[in-house]
Amino acid sequence: MTSASPSPTVIIIGAGMSGILAAKTLHDSGIQDILILEANSKIGGRIHSVQFRGHTVELGANWVIGGGPRSNHLYEIAGKLNLKTYLSDYGNISANIYKQEGGLYPKQVVSAALEVAETRDQFCTSFSARLSASGHNHDDVSILVSQRLFKEVPTTPLDMVIDYFYNDYEDAEPPRVTSLKNTIPRYEFLDFGDQTYFLADSRGFESILIYIAKQFLSHKHEVIRDQRLKLNKVVREINYSKNGVQVKTEDGSMYQAKYVIVSVSVGVLQSDLIVFKPHLPQWKTQAIYEFDMAVYTKIFLKFPSKFWPSGPETEFFLYAHEKRGYYPIWQHLETELPGSNILFVTVTDEEAKRIEQQPDIKIQEEIMDVLKKMFGNDIPEPEEILVPRWWSNRFFKGSFSNWPIGYSQRRHMQLKEPVGRIYFCGEHTYSRYLGYADAAYFAGIETANHLIKCLKHEKYCNGHDRHSTKDRLNNEDPYDPDV
Repeated sequence: MTSASPSPTVIIIGAGMSGILAAKTLHDSGIQDILILEANSKIGGRIHSVQFRGHTVELGANWVIGGGPRSNHLYEIAGKLNLKTYLSDYGNISANIYKQEGGLYPKQVVSAALEVAETRDQFCTSFSARLSASGHNHDDVSILVSQRLFKEVPTTPLDMVIDYFYNDYEDAEPPRVTSLKNTIPRYEFLDFGDQTYFLADSRGFESILIYIAKQFLSHKHEVIRDQRLKLNKVVREINYSKNGVQVKTEDGSMYQAKYVIVSVSVGVLQSDLIVFKPHLPQWKTQAIYEFDMAVYTKIFLKFPSKFWPSGPETEFFLYAHEKRGYYPIWQHLETELPGSNILFVTVTDEEAKRIEQQPDIKIQEEIMDVLKKMFGNDIPEPEEILVPRWWSNRFFKGSFSNWPIGYSQRRHMQLKEPVGRIYFCGEHTYSRYLGYADAAYFAGIETANHLIKCLKHEKYCNGHDRHSTKDRLNNEDPYDPDV
C-alpha cells in the first residue's frame, strides 16, 4: 500500500473522472507524492452507479459514444472490460410520441414535424459556422434566436417535445439560454461518431473509472486502498499564498501542499461550500458565476409488470405536453435488463429543480398521472421510485455545465485559468466536449500537464502557458488524445 506524504506536492480535490485523470497524469509523470480528497464515500463523482431492485442503474453518466473518426478512450475501456452496452435506438420516435391527453400522434404527422426539426437543426449548424467564421468573438446568439431566423419556432406540444429531444435532452437547458456558436456543432458526435451506446452492466459505468484508478492507486480486487486517496473528506477552505496551499476539511483535518487542483463542479464553485482565502480575483469569480450548471435528472420506477410497448423500435417514447419539459423523455430497459420492469423518465432544467424539491410520493403521483394518460387507468402502481437530487446535493449542485448565451470564449479561458497555486479542472473547463464524461477525462489530463510544465519550468507558472489564443478562440482541440 502506497503511503501518503505528510506534505504532498499536489492535492487534488475531487475523485471524479477529472480528478482521477489529473492524479494519474501527475503520477505517470513521476509526481507521485499526491493526495486526493473526496467528499463522498466512493470515487466517481457524477459517474454514480447504484443498485435498484436488484439491478445496477446509472444516476449520472450512462452512454459511451463510438464509431467516429477519433477513438473514444471511454468507449475503448468499456470494450476492454467487456461491459454490456446497447446501441440506443433513437430512430423510433416517429411512432412513439403521445399526446397530452393520451393516444399516439399519427406517424405521418410526427414524420413531418421531425423533417422540419431536422432542417431547422441544419440551419442552426450552418448559422453557427457563419458566426464562427466572422472572426468576431462577440458574435453569438442563442439557439432560439437561430430558430427564429429560420422562421420555425416550436410552439405546439408536438413541436416542443421534438425540439426538447434535439436540444434540452443534450444540453439540459432550453434553446433560449444556450449559446449557438459554442454548442453547435456538437463535437462529441463529430469526433466520436453517432453510435450512442447505453451502458447497462452489473459493474456499472463507474467500473471504467475504477479501471483507470487501479492503474496508479494501490488496490485489492475492485477496492482502492491507497492512502493517497481519502474518502469522506469535505473540503471547506483553501488558503493559498506564493509559498503553498493549505486545505481544511469539515472534520477539522488540515493538509499542506505546494499546489492544489480543484476538480469540483462549476456548480460547487458557485456555492459557498469551499471558501478561498484570500478571495479569488474578480475576473475568476465572474468567469465562474456567469457559467451555467444545468440539471439533468433520470427518475427510475420499478413496476410489478410491464404495460408499455417493448420489442424493436420501442425503446424511447415521448410525452408531448403544453408545458415544455413536463416528463418528456421516457425509456424502458427491456432490452438491457429483460424482465426488470423498470422505466425511467428524464427531466431537466427548472422542471428538474421543481421536481426534486418535492417528496417522492408527490413525484410518483405526477408521473402516474402522465403514464395513465399514455397507457390508461388500469396500469399498476410502481413498487419503488428512485429520484436523484443533483441540484440539492451540495457536492454537485447540478448534473453538468452548459454554455450560456453571452459567455465569451475568452471568458471560458479564464474559467479554467489557474490562480496562483490553485489549478482548476472538470468537464466545465474542456469546451470541446462540454458536459460529457469525455470532457472531464481530457480536462484532468490537460490541467495536470499544465501543472507539470510549471513544476519543471517556473516560467510556466504564471497561468498563461496555454495554447495560442487563436487556436483556443477557434474552438480547436488543444489536446490530441492520440499524442
